[in-house]
Amino acid sequence: MRTTLTLEDDVAVQIERLRKSRDAALKDIVNEALRLGLKEMTAKPKKQEPFRTSVHHGKLLIMDVKEALAILDEEEDRRKLGQ
Repeated sequence: MRTTLTLEDDVAVQIERLRKSRDAALKDIVNEALRLGLKEMTAKPKKQEPFRTSVHHGKLLIMDVKEALAILDEEEDRRKLGQ
């Protein structure tokens, strides 16, 4: 089938780079890209595993938040002073 297709600039640049790197015809690159794109667009969505987080009971906490923030403030002050 023959048709006229208007490509956006960014797509045209990518197609031309791929065409040159593969030393292939424009129609071959466009057809392959369309096949791959259509396959992905019509595929069923992949089932994702639910995101799970672990519970931390705080028994192994080494320092409290105030102490950690104080240390970070000291480090930031050192960086500002160039030390």
